[in-house]
Amino acid sequence: MLGFVVTNYLNRSLEPVLQRAVTEFPAVVLTGPRQSGKTTLLKHLFGSDYGYLSLELPDVRAAAEEDPRSFMARFPPPVIYDEVQFVPGLLPYIKERIDEDRSRAGQFLLSGSQNLLLNERITESLPGRAAILHLLPMSGREACGNVHAPLVWEADHGTGTGLPLPPRTFWSQILRGGYPELVAGPRRDLQLWHSSYIQTYLERDVRSLRQIGDLGRFRSFLRAIAARTGQLLNLSDISRDLGVAVNTAKAWLSILEATYQVFIVRPYFVSLGKRLVKSPKVYFANLGTLCHLTGLKDPDHAAAGPLAGPLMEAAVLGEIVKTLTHRGERPEVYFWRTAAGAEVDFVVEANGTIIPIEAKTTATPRPRMVRGIKTLRKELGKRCGPGFLIHTGDERLPMGSEVMAVGFSEL
Repeated sequence: MLGFVVTNYLNRSLEPVLQRAVTEFPAVVLTGPRQSGKTTLLKHLFGSDYGYLSLELPDVRAAAEEDPRSFMARFPPPVIYDEVQFVPGLLPYIKERIDEDRSRAGQFLLSGSQNLLLNERITESLPGRAAILHLLPMSGREACGNVHAPLVWEADHGTGTGLPLPPRTFWSQILRGGYPELVAGPRRDLQLWHSSYIQTYLERDVRSLRQIGDLGRFRSFLRAIAARTGQLLNLSDISRDLGVAVNTAKAWLSILEATYQVFIVRPYFVSLGKRLVKSPKVYFANLGTLCHLTGLKDPDHAAAGPLAGPLMEAAVLGEIVKTLTHRGERPEVYFWRTAAGAEVDFVVEANGTIIPIEAKTTATPRPRMVRGIKTLRKELGKRCGPGFLIHTGDERLPMGSEVMAVGFSEL
């Protein structure tokens, strides 16, 4: 319960959002994947003023489960309860304590790595009493310290990382991924780190969410999803290849999404109903995990291999989703495809405007690469904002009316 000093801290875009939430809500819940930096962030911002307890520890968990009121009397607010999903029975008692003084903000800071369980239980136990925020692996702008840079469609300059990004550096960063421990320690053994991460993820997060008897088969499912990143998702094919029921594959996919391992991107239609029923695409949230699962170990191999295009798409998607999420916003990102073959990698809904984005593994953008964007702009008319082709070079070039090619570092 002592105060903490966090050294070698990397600033996160979520900091001002989190600090504001603590002044407005009695409880704040911070969720995100394991190792995304939740505990470090909370200790850095509030460690000198708040007590801290990890509910993942067996003895602490047992004390909280056996006598919640006595436990909370021993460790009163203001307090950080880490990995709170391990003791869901504590939440009604937190509500009881909050209701004793509803006007007091920032009483409880709760963190956890399982979105599905936490959201359900927070909604049931703390309605209107808790702000829910999400911390994902680091974005490129966070990794380089340009934490509050706008996205490319939000400003004419000062976007992205603001730094040149040579191709080999770009692909090396993709292999590393965005977990803070690897960003801060670039000399870490990537294969060992990612292998250990996946094993910990399987043993702790997956097993606690759903009874899975065969972790080996779930690991095969994980690899199958990784190999199909950026493709239209066909769970029937995957379930047939693995010898599992389609409903099992659907349940496993929901686990990956609930534990922040994947982003599910649905097709864009004006009709909201159509977006929900058509086949989505799936992208891994952390590129280092994706590369490890698909056997990519070298930047040149990643850049020249068959997954180069999907990796580039995943990098662009990840930067957009992380940047918006760490502002406390809910990203609205889709893809667009017509029966005639026109397509756009990503369509972002931003303040009532549609922003079309293409991602290409080239340092030499060409006008033909934005045909899909131009088709979509023609179809949507005034609802469509400027379009962007994101590439691996540094050039900023016009691709026609209201379409610009920019390097990934400017995204």
